[in-house]
Amino acid sequence: MNKIYDVIVVGAGPSGIGVAALLQQMNCISYLILEKEEVGASFLRWPKEMRFITPSFPAQGFGQTDLNAIVPKTSPAYTLDMEHPTGEAYADYLDIVAAHFTLPIEKGVQVDQIYKKDGIFSIDTTQGTYQSRYVIWAAGQYQYPDLKSFPGAELGVHNSLIPSWQELEGDDFIIIGGYESGMDAAFQLGRLGKKTTLIAKTNTWEIDDSDPSIALSPYTYSRVRHLLGSHLLTVVGDTIVTRIESVSSGYDVYTSRGKVYSTAEKPILATGFSGSTSKIENLVTRGEHGEVLVNEKDEAKTTPGLFLAGPELRHDDHIFCYIYKFRQRFAIIAETIGSQLGLDLSILAEYKRENFYLDDLSMCGERCQC
Repeated sequence: MNKIYDVIVVGAGPSGIGVAALLQQMNCISYLILEKEEVGASFLRWPKEMRFITPSFPAQGFGQTDLNAIVPKTSPAYTLDMEHPTGEAYADYLDIVAAHFTLPIEKGVQVDQIYKKDGIFSIDTTQGTYQSRYVIWAAGQYQYPDLKSFPGAELGVHNSLIPSWQELEGDDFIIIGGYESGMDAAFQLGRLGKKTTLIAKTNTWEIDDSDPSIALSPYTYSRVRHLLGSHLLTVVGDTIVTRIESVSSGYDVYTSRGKVYSTAEKPILATGFSGSTSKIENLVTRGEHGEVLVNEKDEAKTTPGLFLAGPELRHDDHIFCYIYKFRQRFAIIAETIGSQLGLDLSILAEYKRENFYLDDLSMCGERCQC
């Protein structure tokens, strides 16, 4: 491939579609989105029963954009008729946005590596090599389940790999992890009348904080509240799982407190994900929390022209892990690239009016911990 694009966006999830829609509105004519699967692929893999914890509500006319929207003047709630969309439904919303802006997406393109020489990025993929002047890494965080968090973790099943909770056979489960996905698993199994023991290193159900990235979201807590203390849910807090072993009766789960929990069913891992930026380690440096170090424009400090968009973005104590957080940085990236390419920046005024433009990070008062 001889063509050199101005911009290549890697990933067609909410961050990739969102920032590309802005480039389109800035009249960028030389850009491309590379997606290894389908638009919204990570959402399509959610368990059938999983829902967004951030509520969608159409109130744009009163200055309140839907929390799950990636473009101003759109609302997943209005489009999908859902306040808490399913993963499949939200992928439909992303498809609709991509179609509306006629975004150039090449699907089935897996990025193997990226390197930069003489100011040009070369992106080696399963479909050949692409070249561009700028790269926006928007490949996401929630498509690589963490299956190595402790010895024997591979014996369990990650919650994101369960197509439907109704398909699980058995009546007594162990869940490892106490944040949103772990509590969602407990709720889903509890409503089916199945017993669970949830083991968590942090007692999220006891934390009082306004940020749903630290404490349980109101949506999740309201659903599991009736299970806490019931015979269907036993919570084991301040406890770290150290390993899982396979035994003749099923599985033994060892903990930091010395107690061993046994189950006949595969333990359910709600242990989070490994970020996609592991694919571009040669182009980035990391900080004390393992975050990719970026400048004030979300550009990789060690590789000019490479920008990070999406839930892996972090500035000091501020982690932009929810859509309503990281969407406010799309315009920062687009403005930086657009200024250098001489694009039409007039659309940024609308993004600022709709609270899709956050350039003063001192305004972020809540700490996010995803």
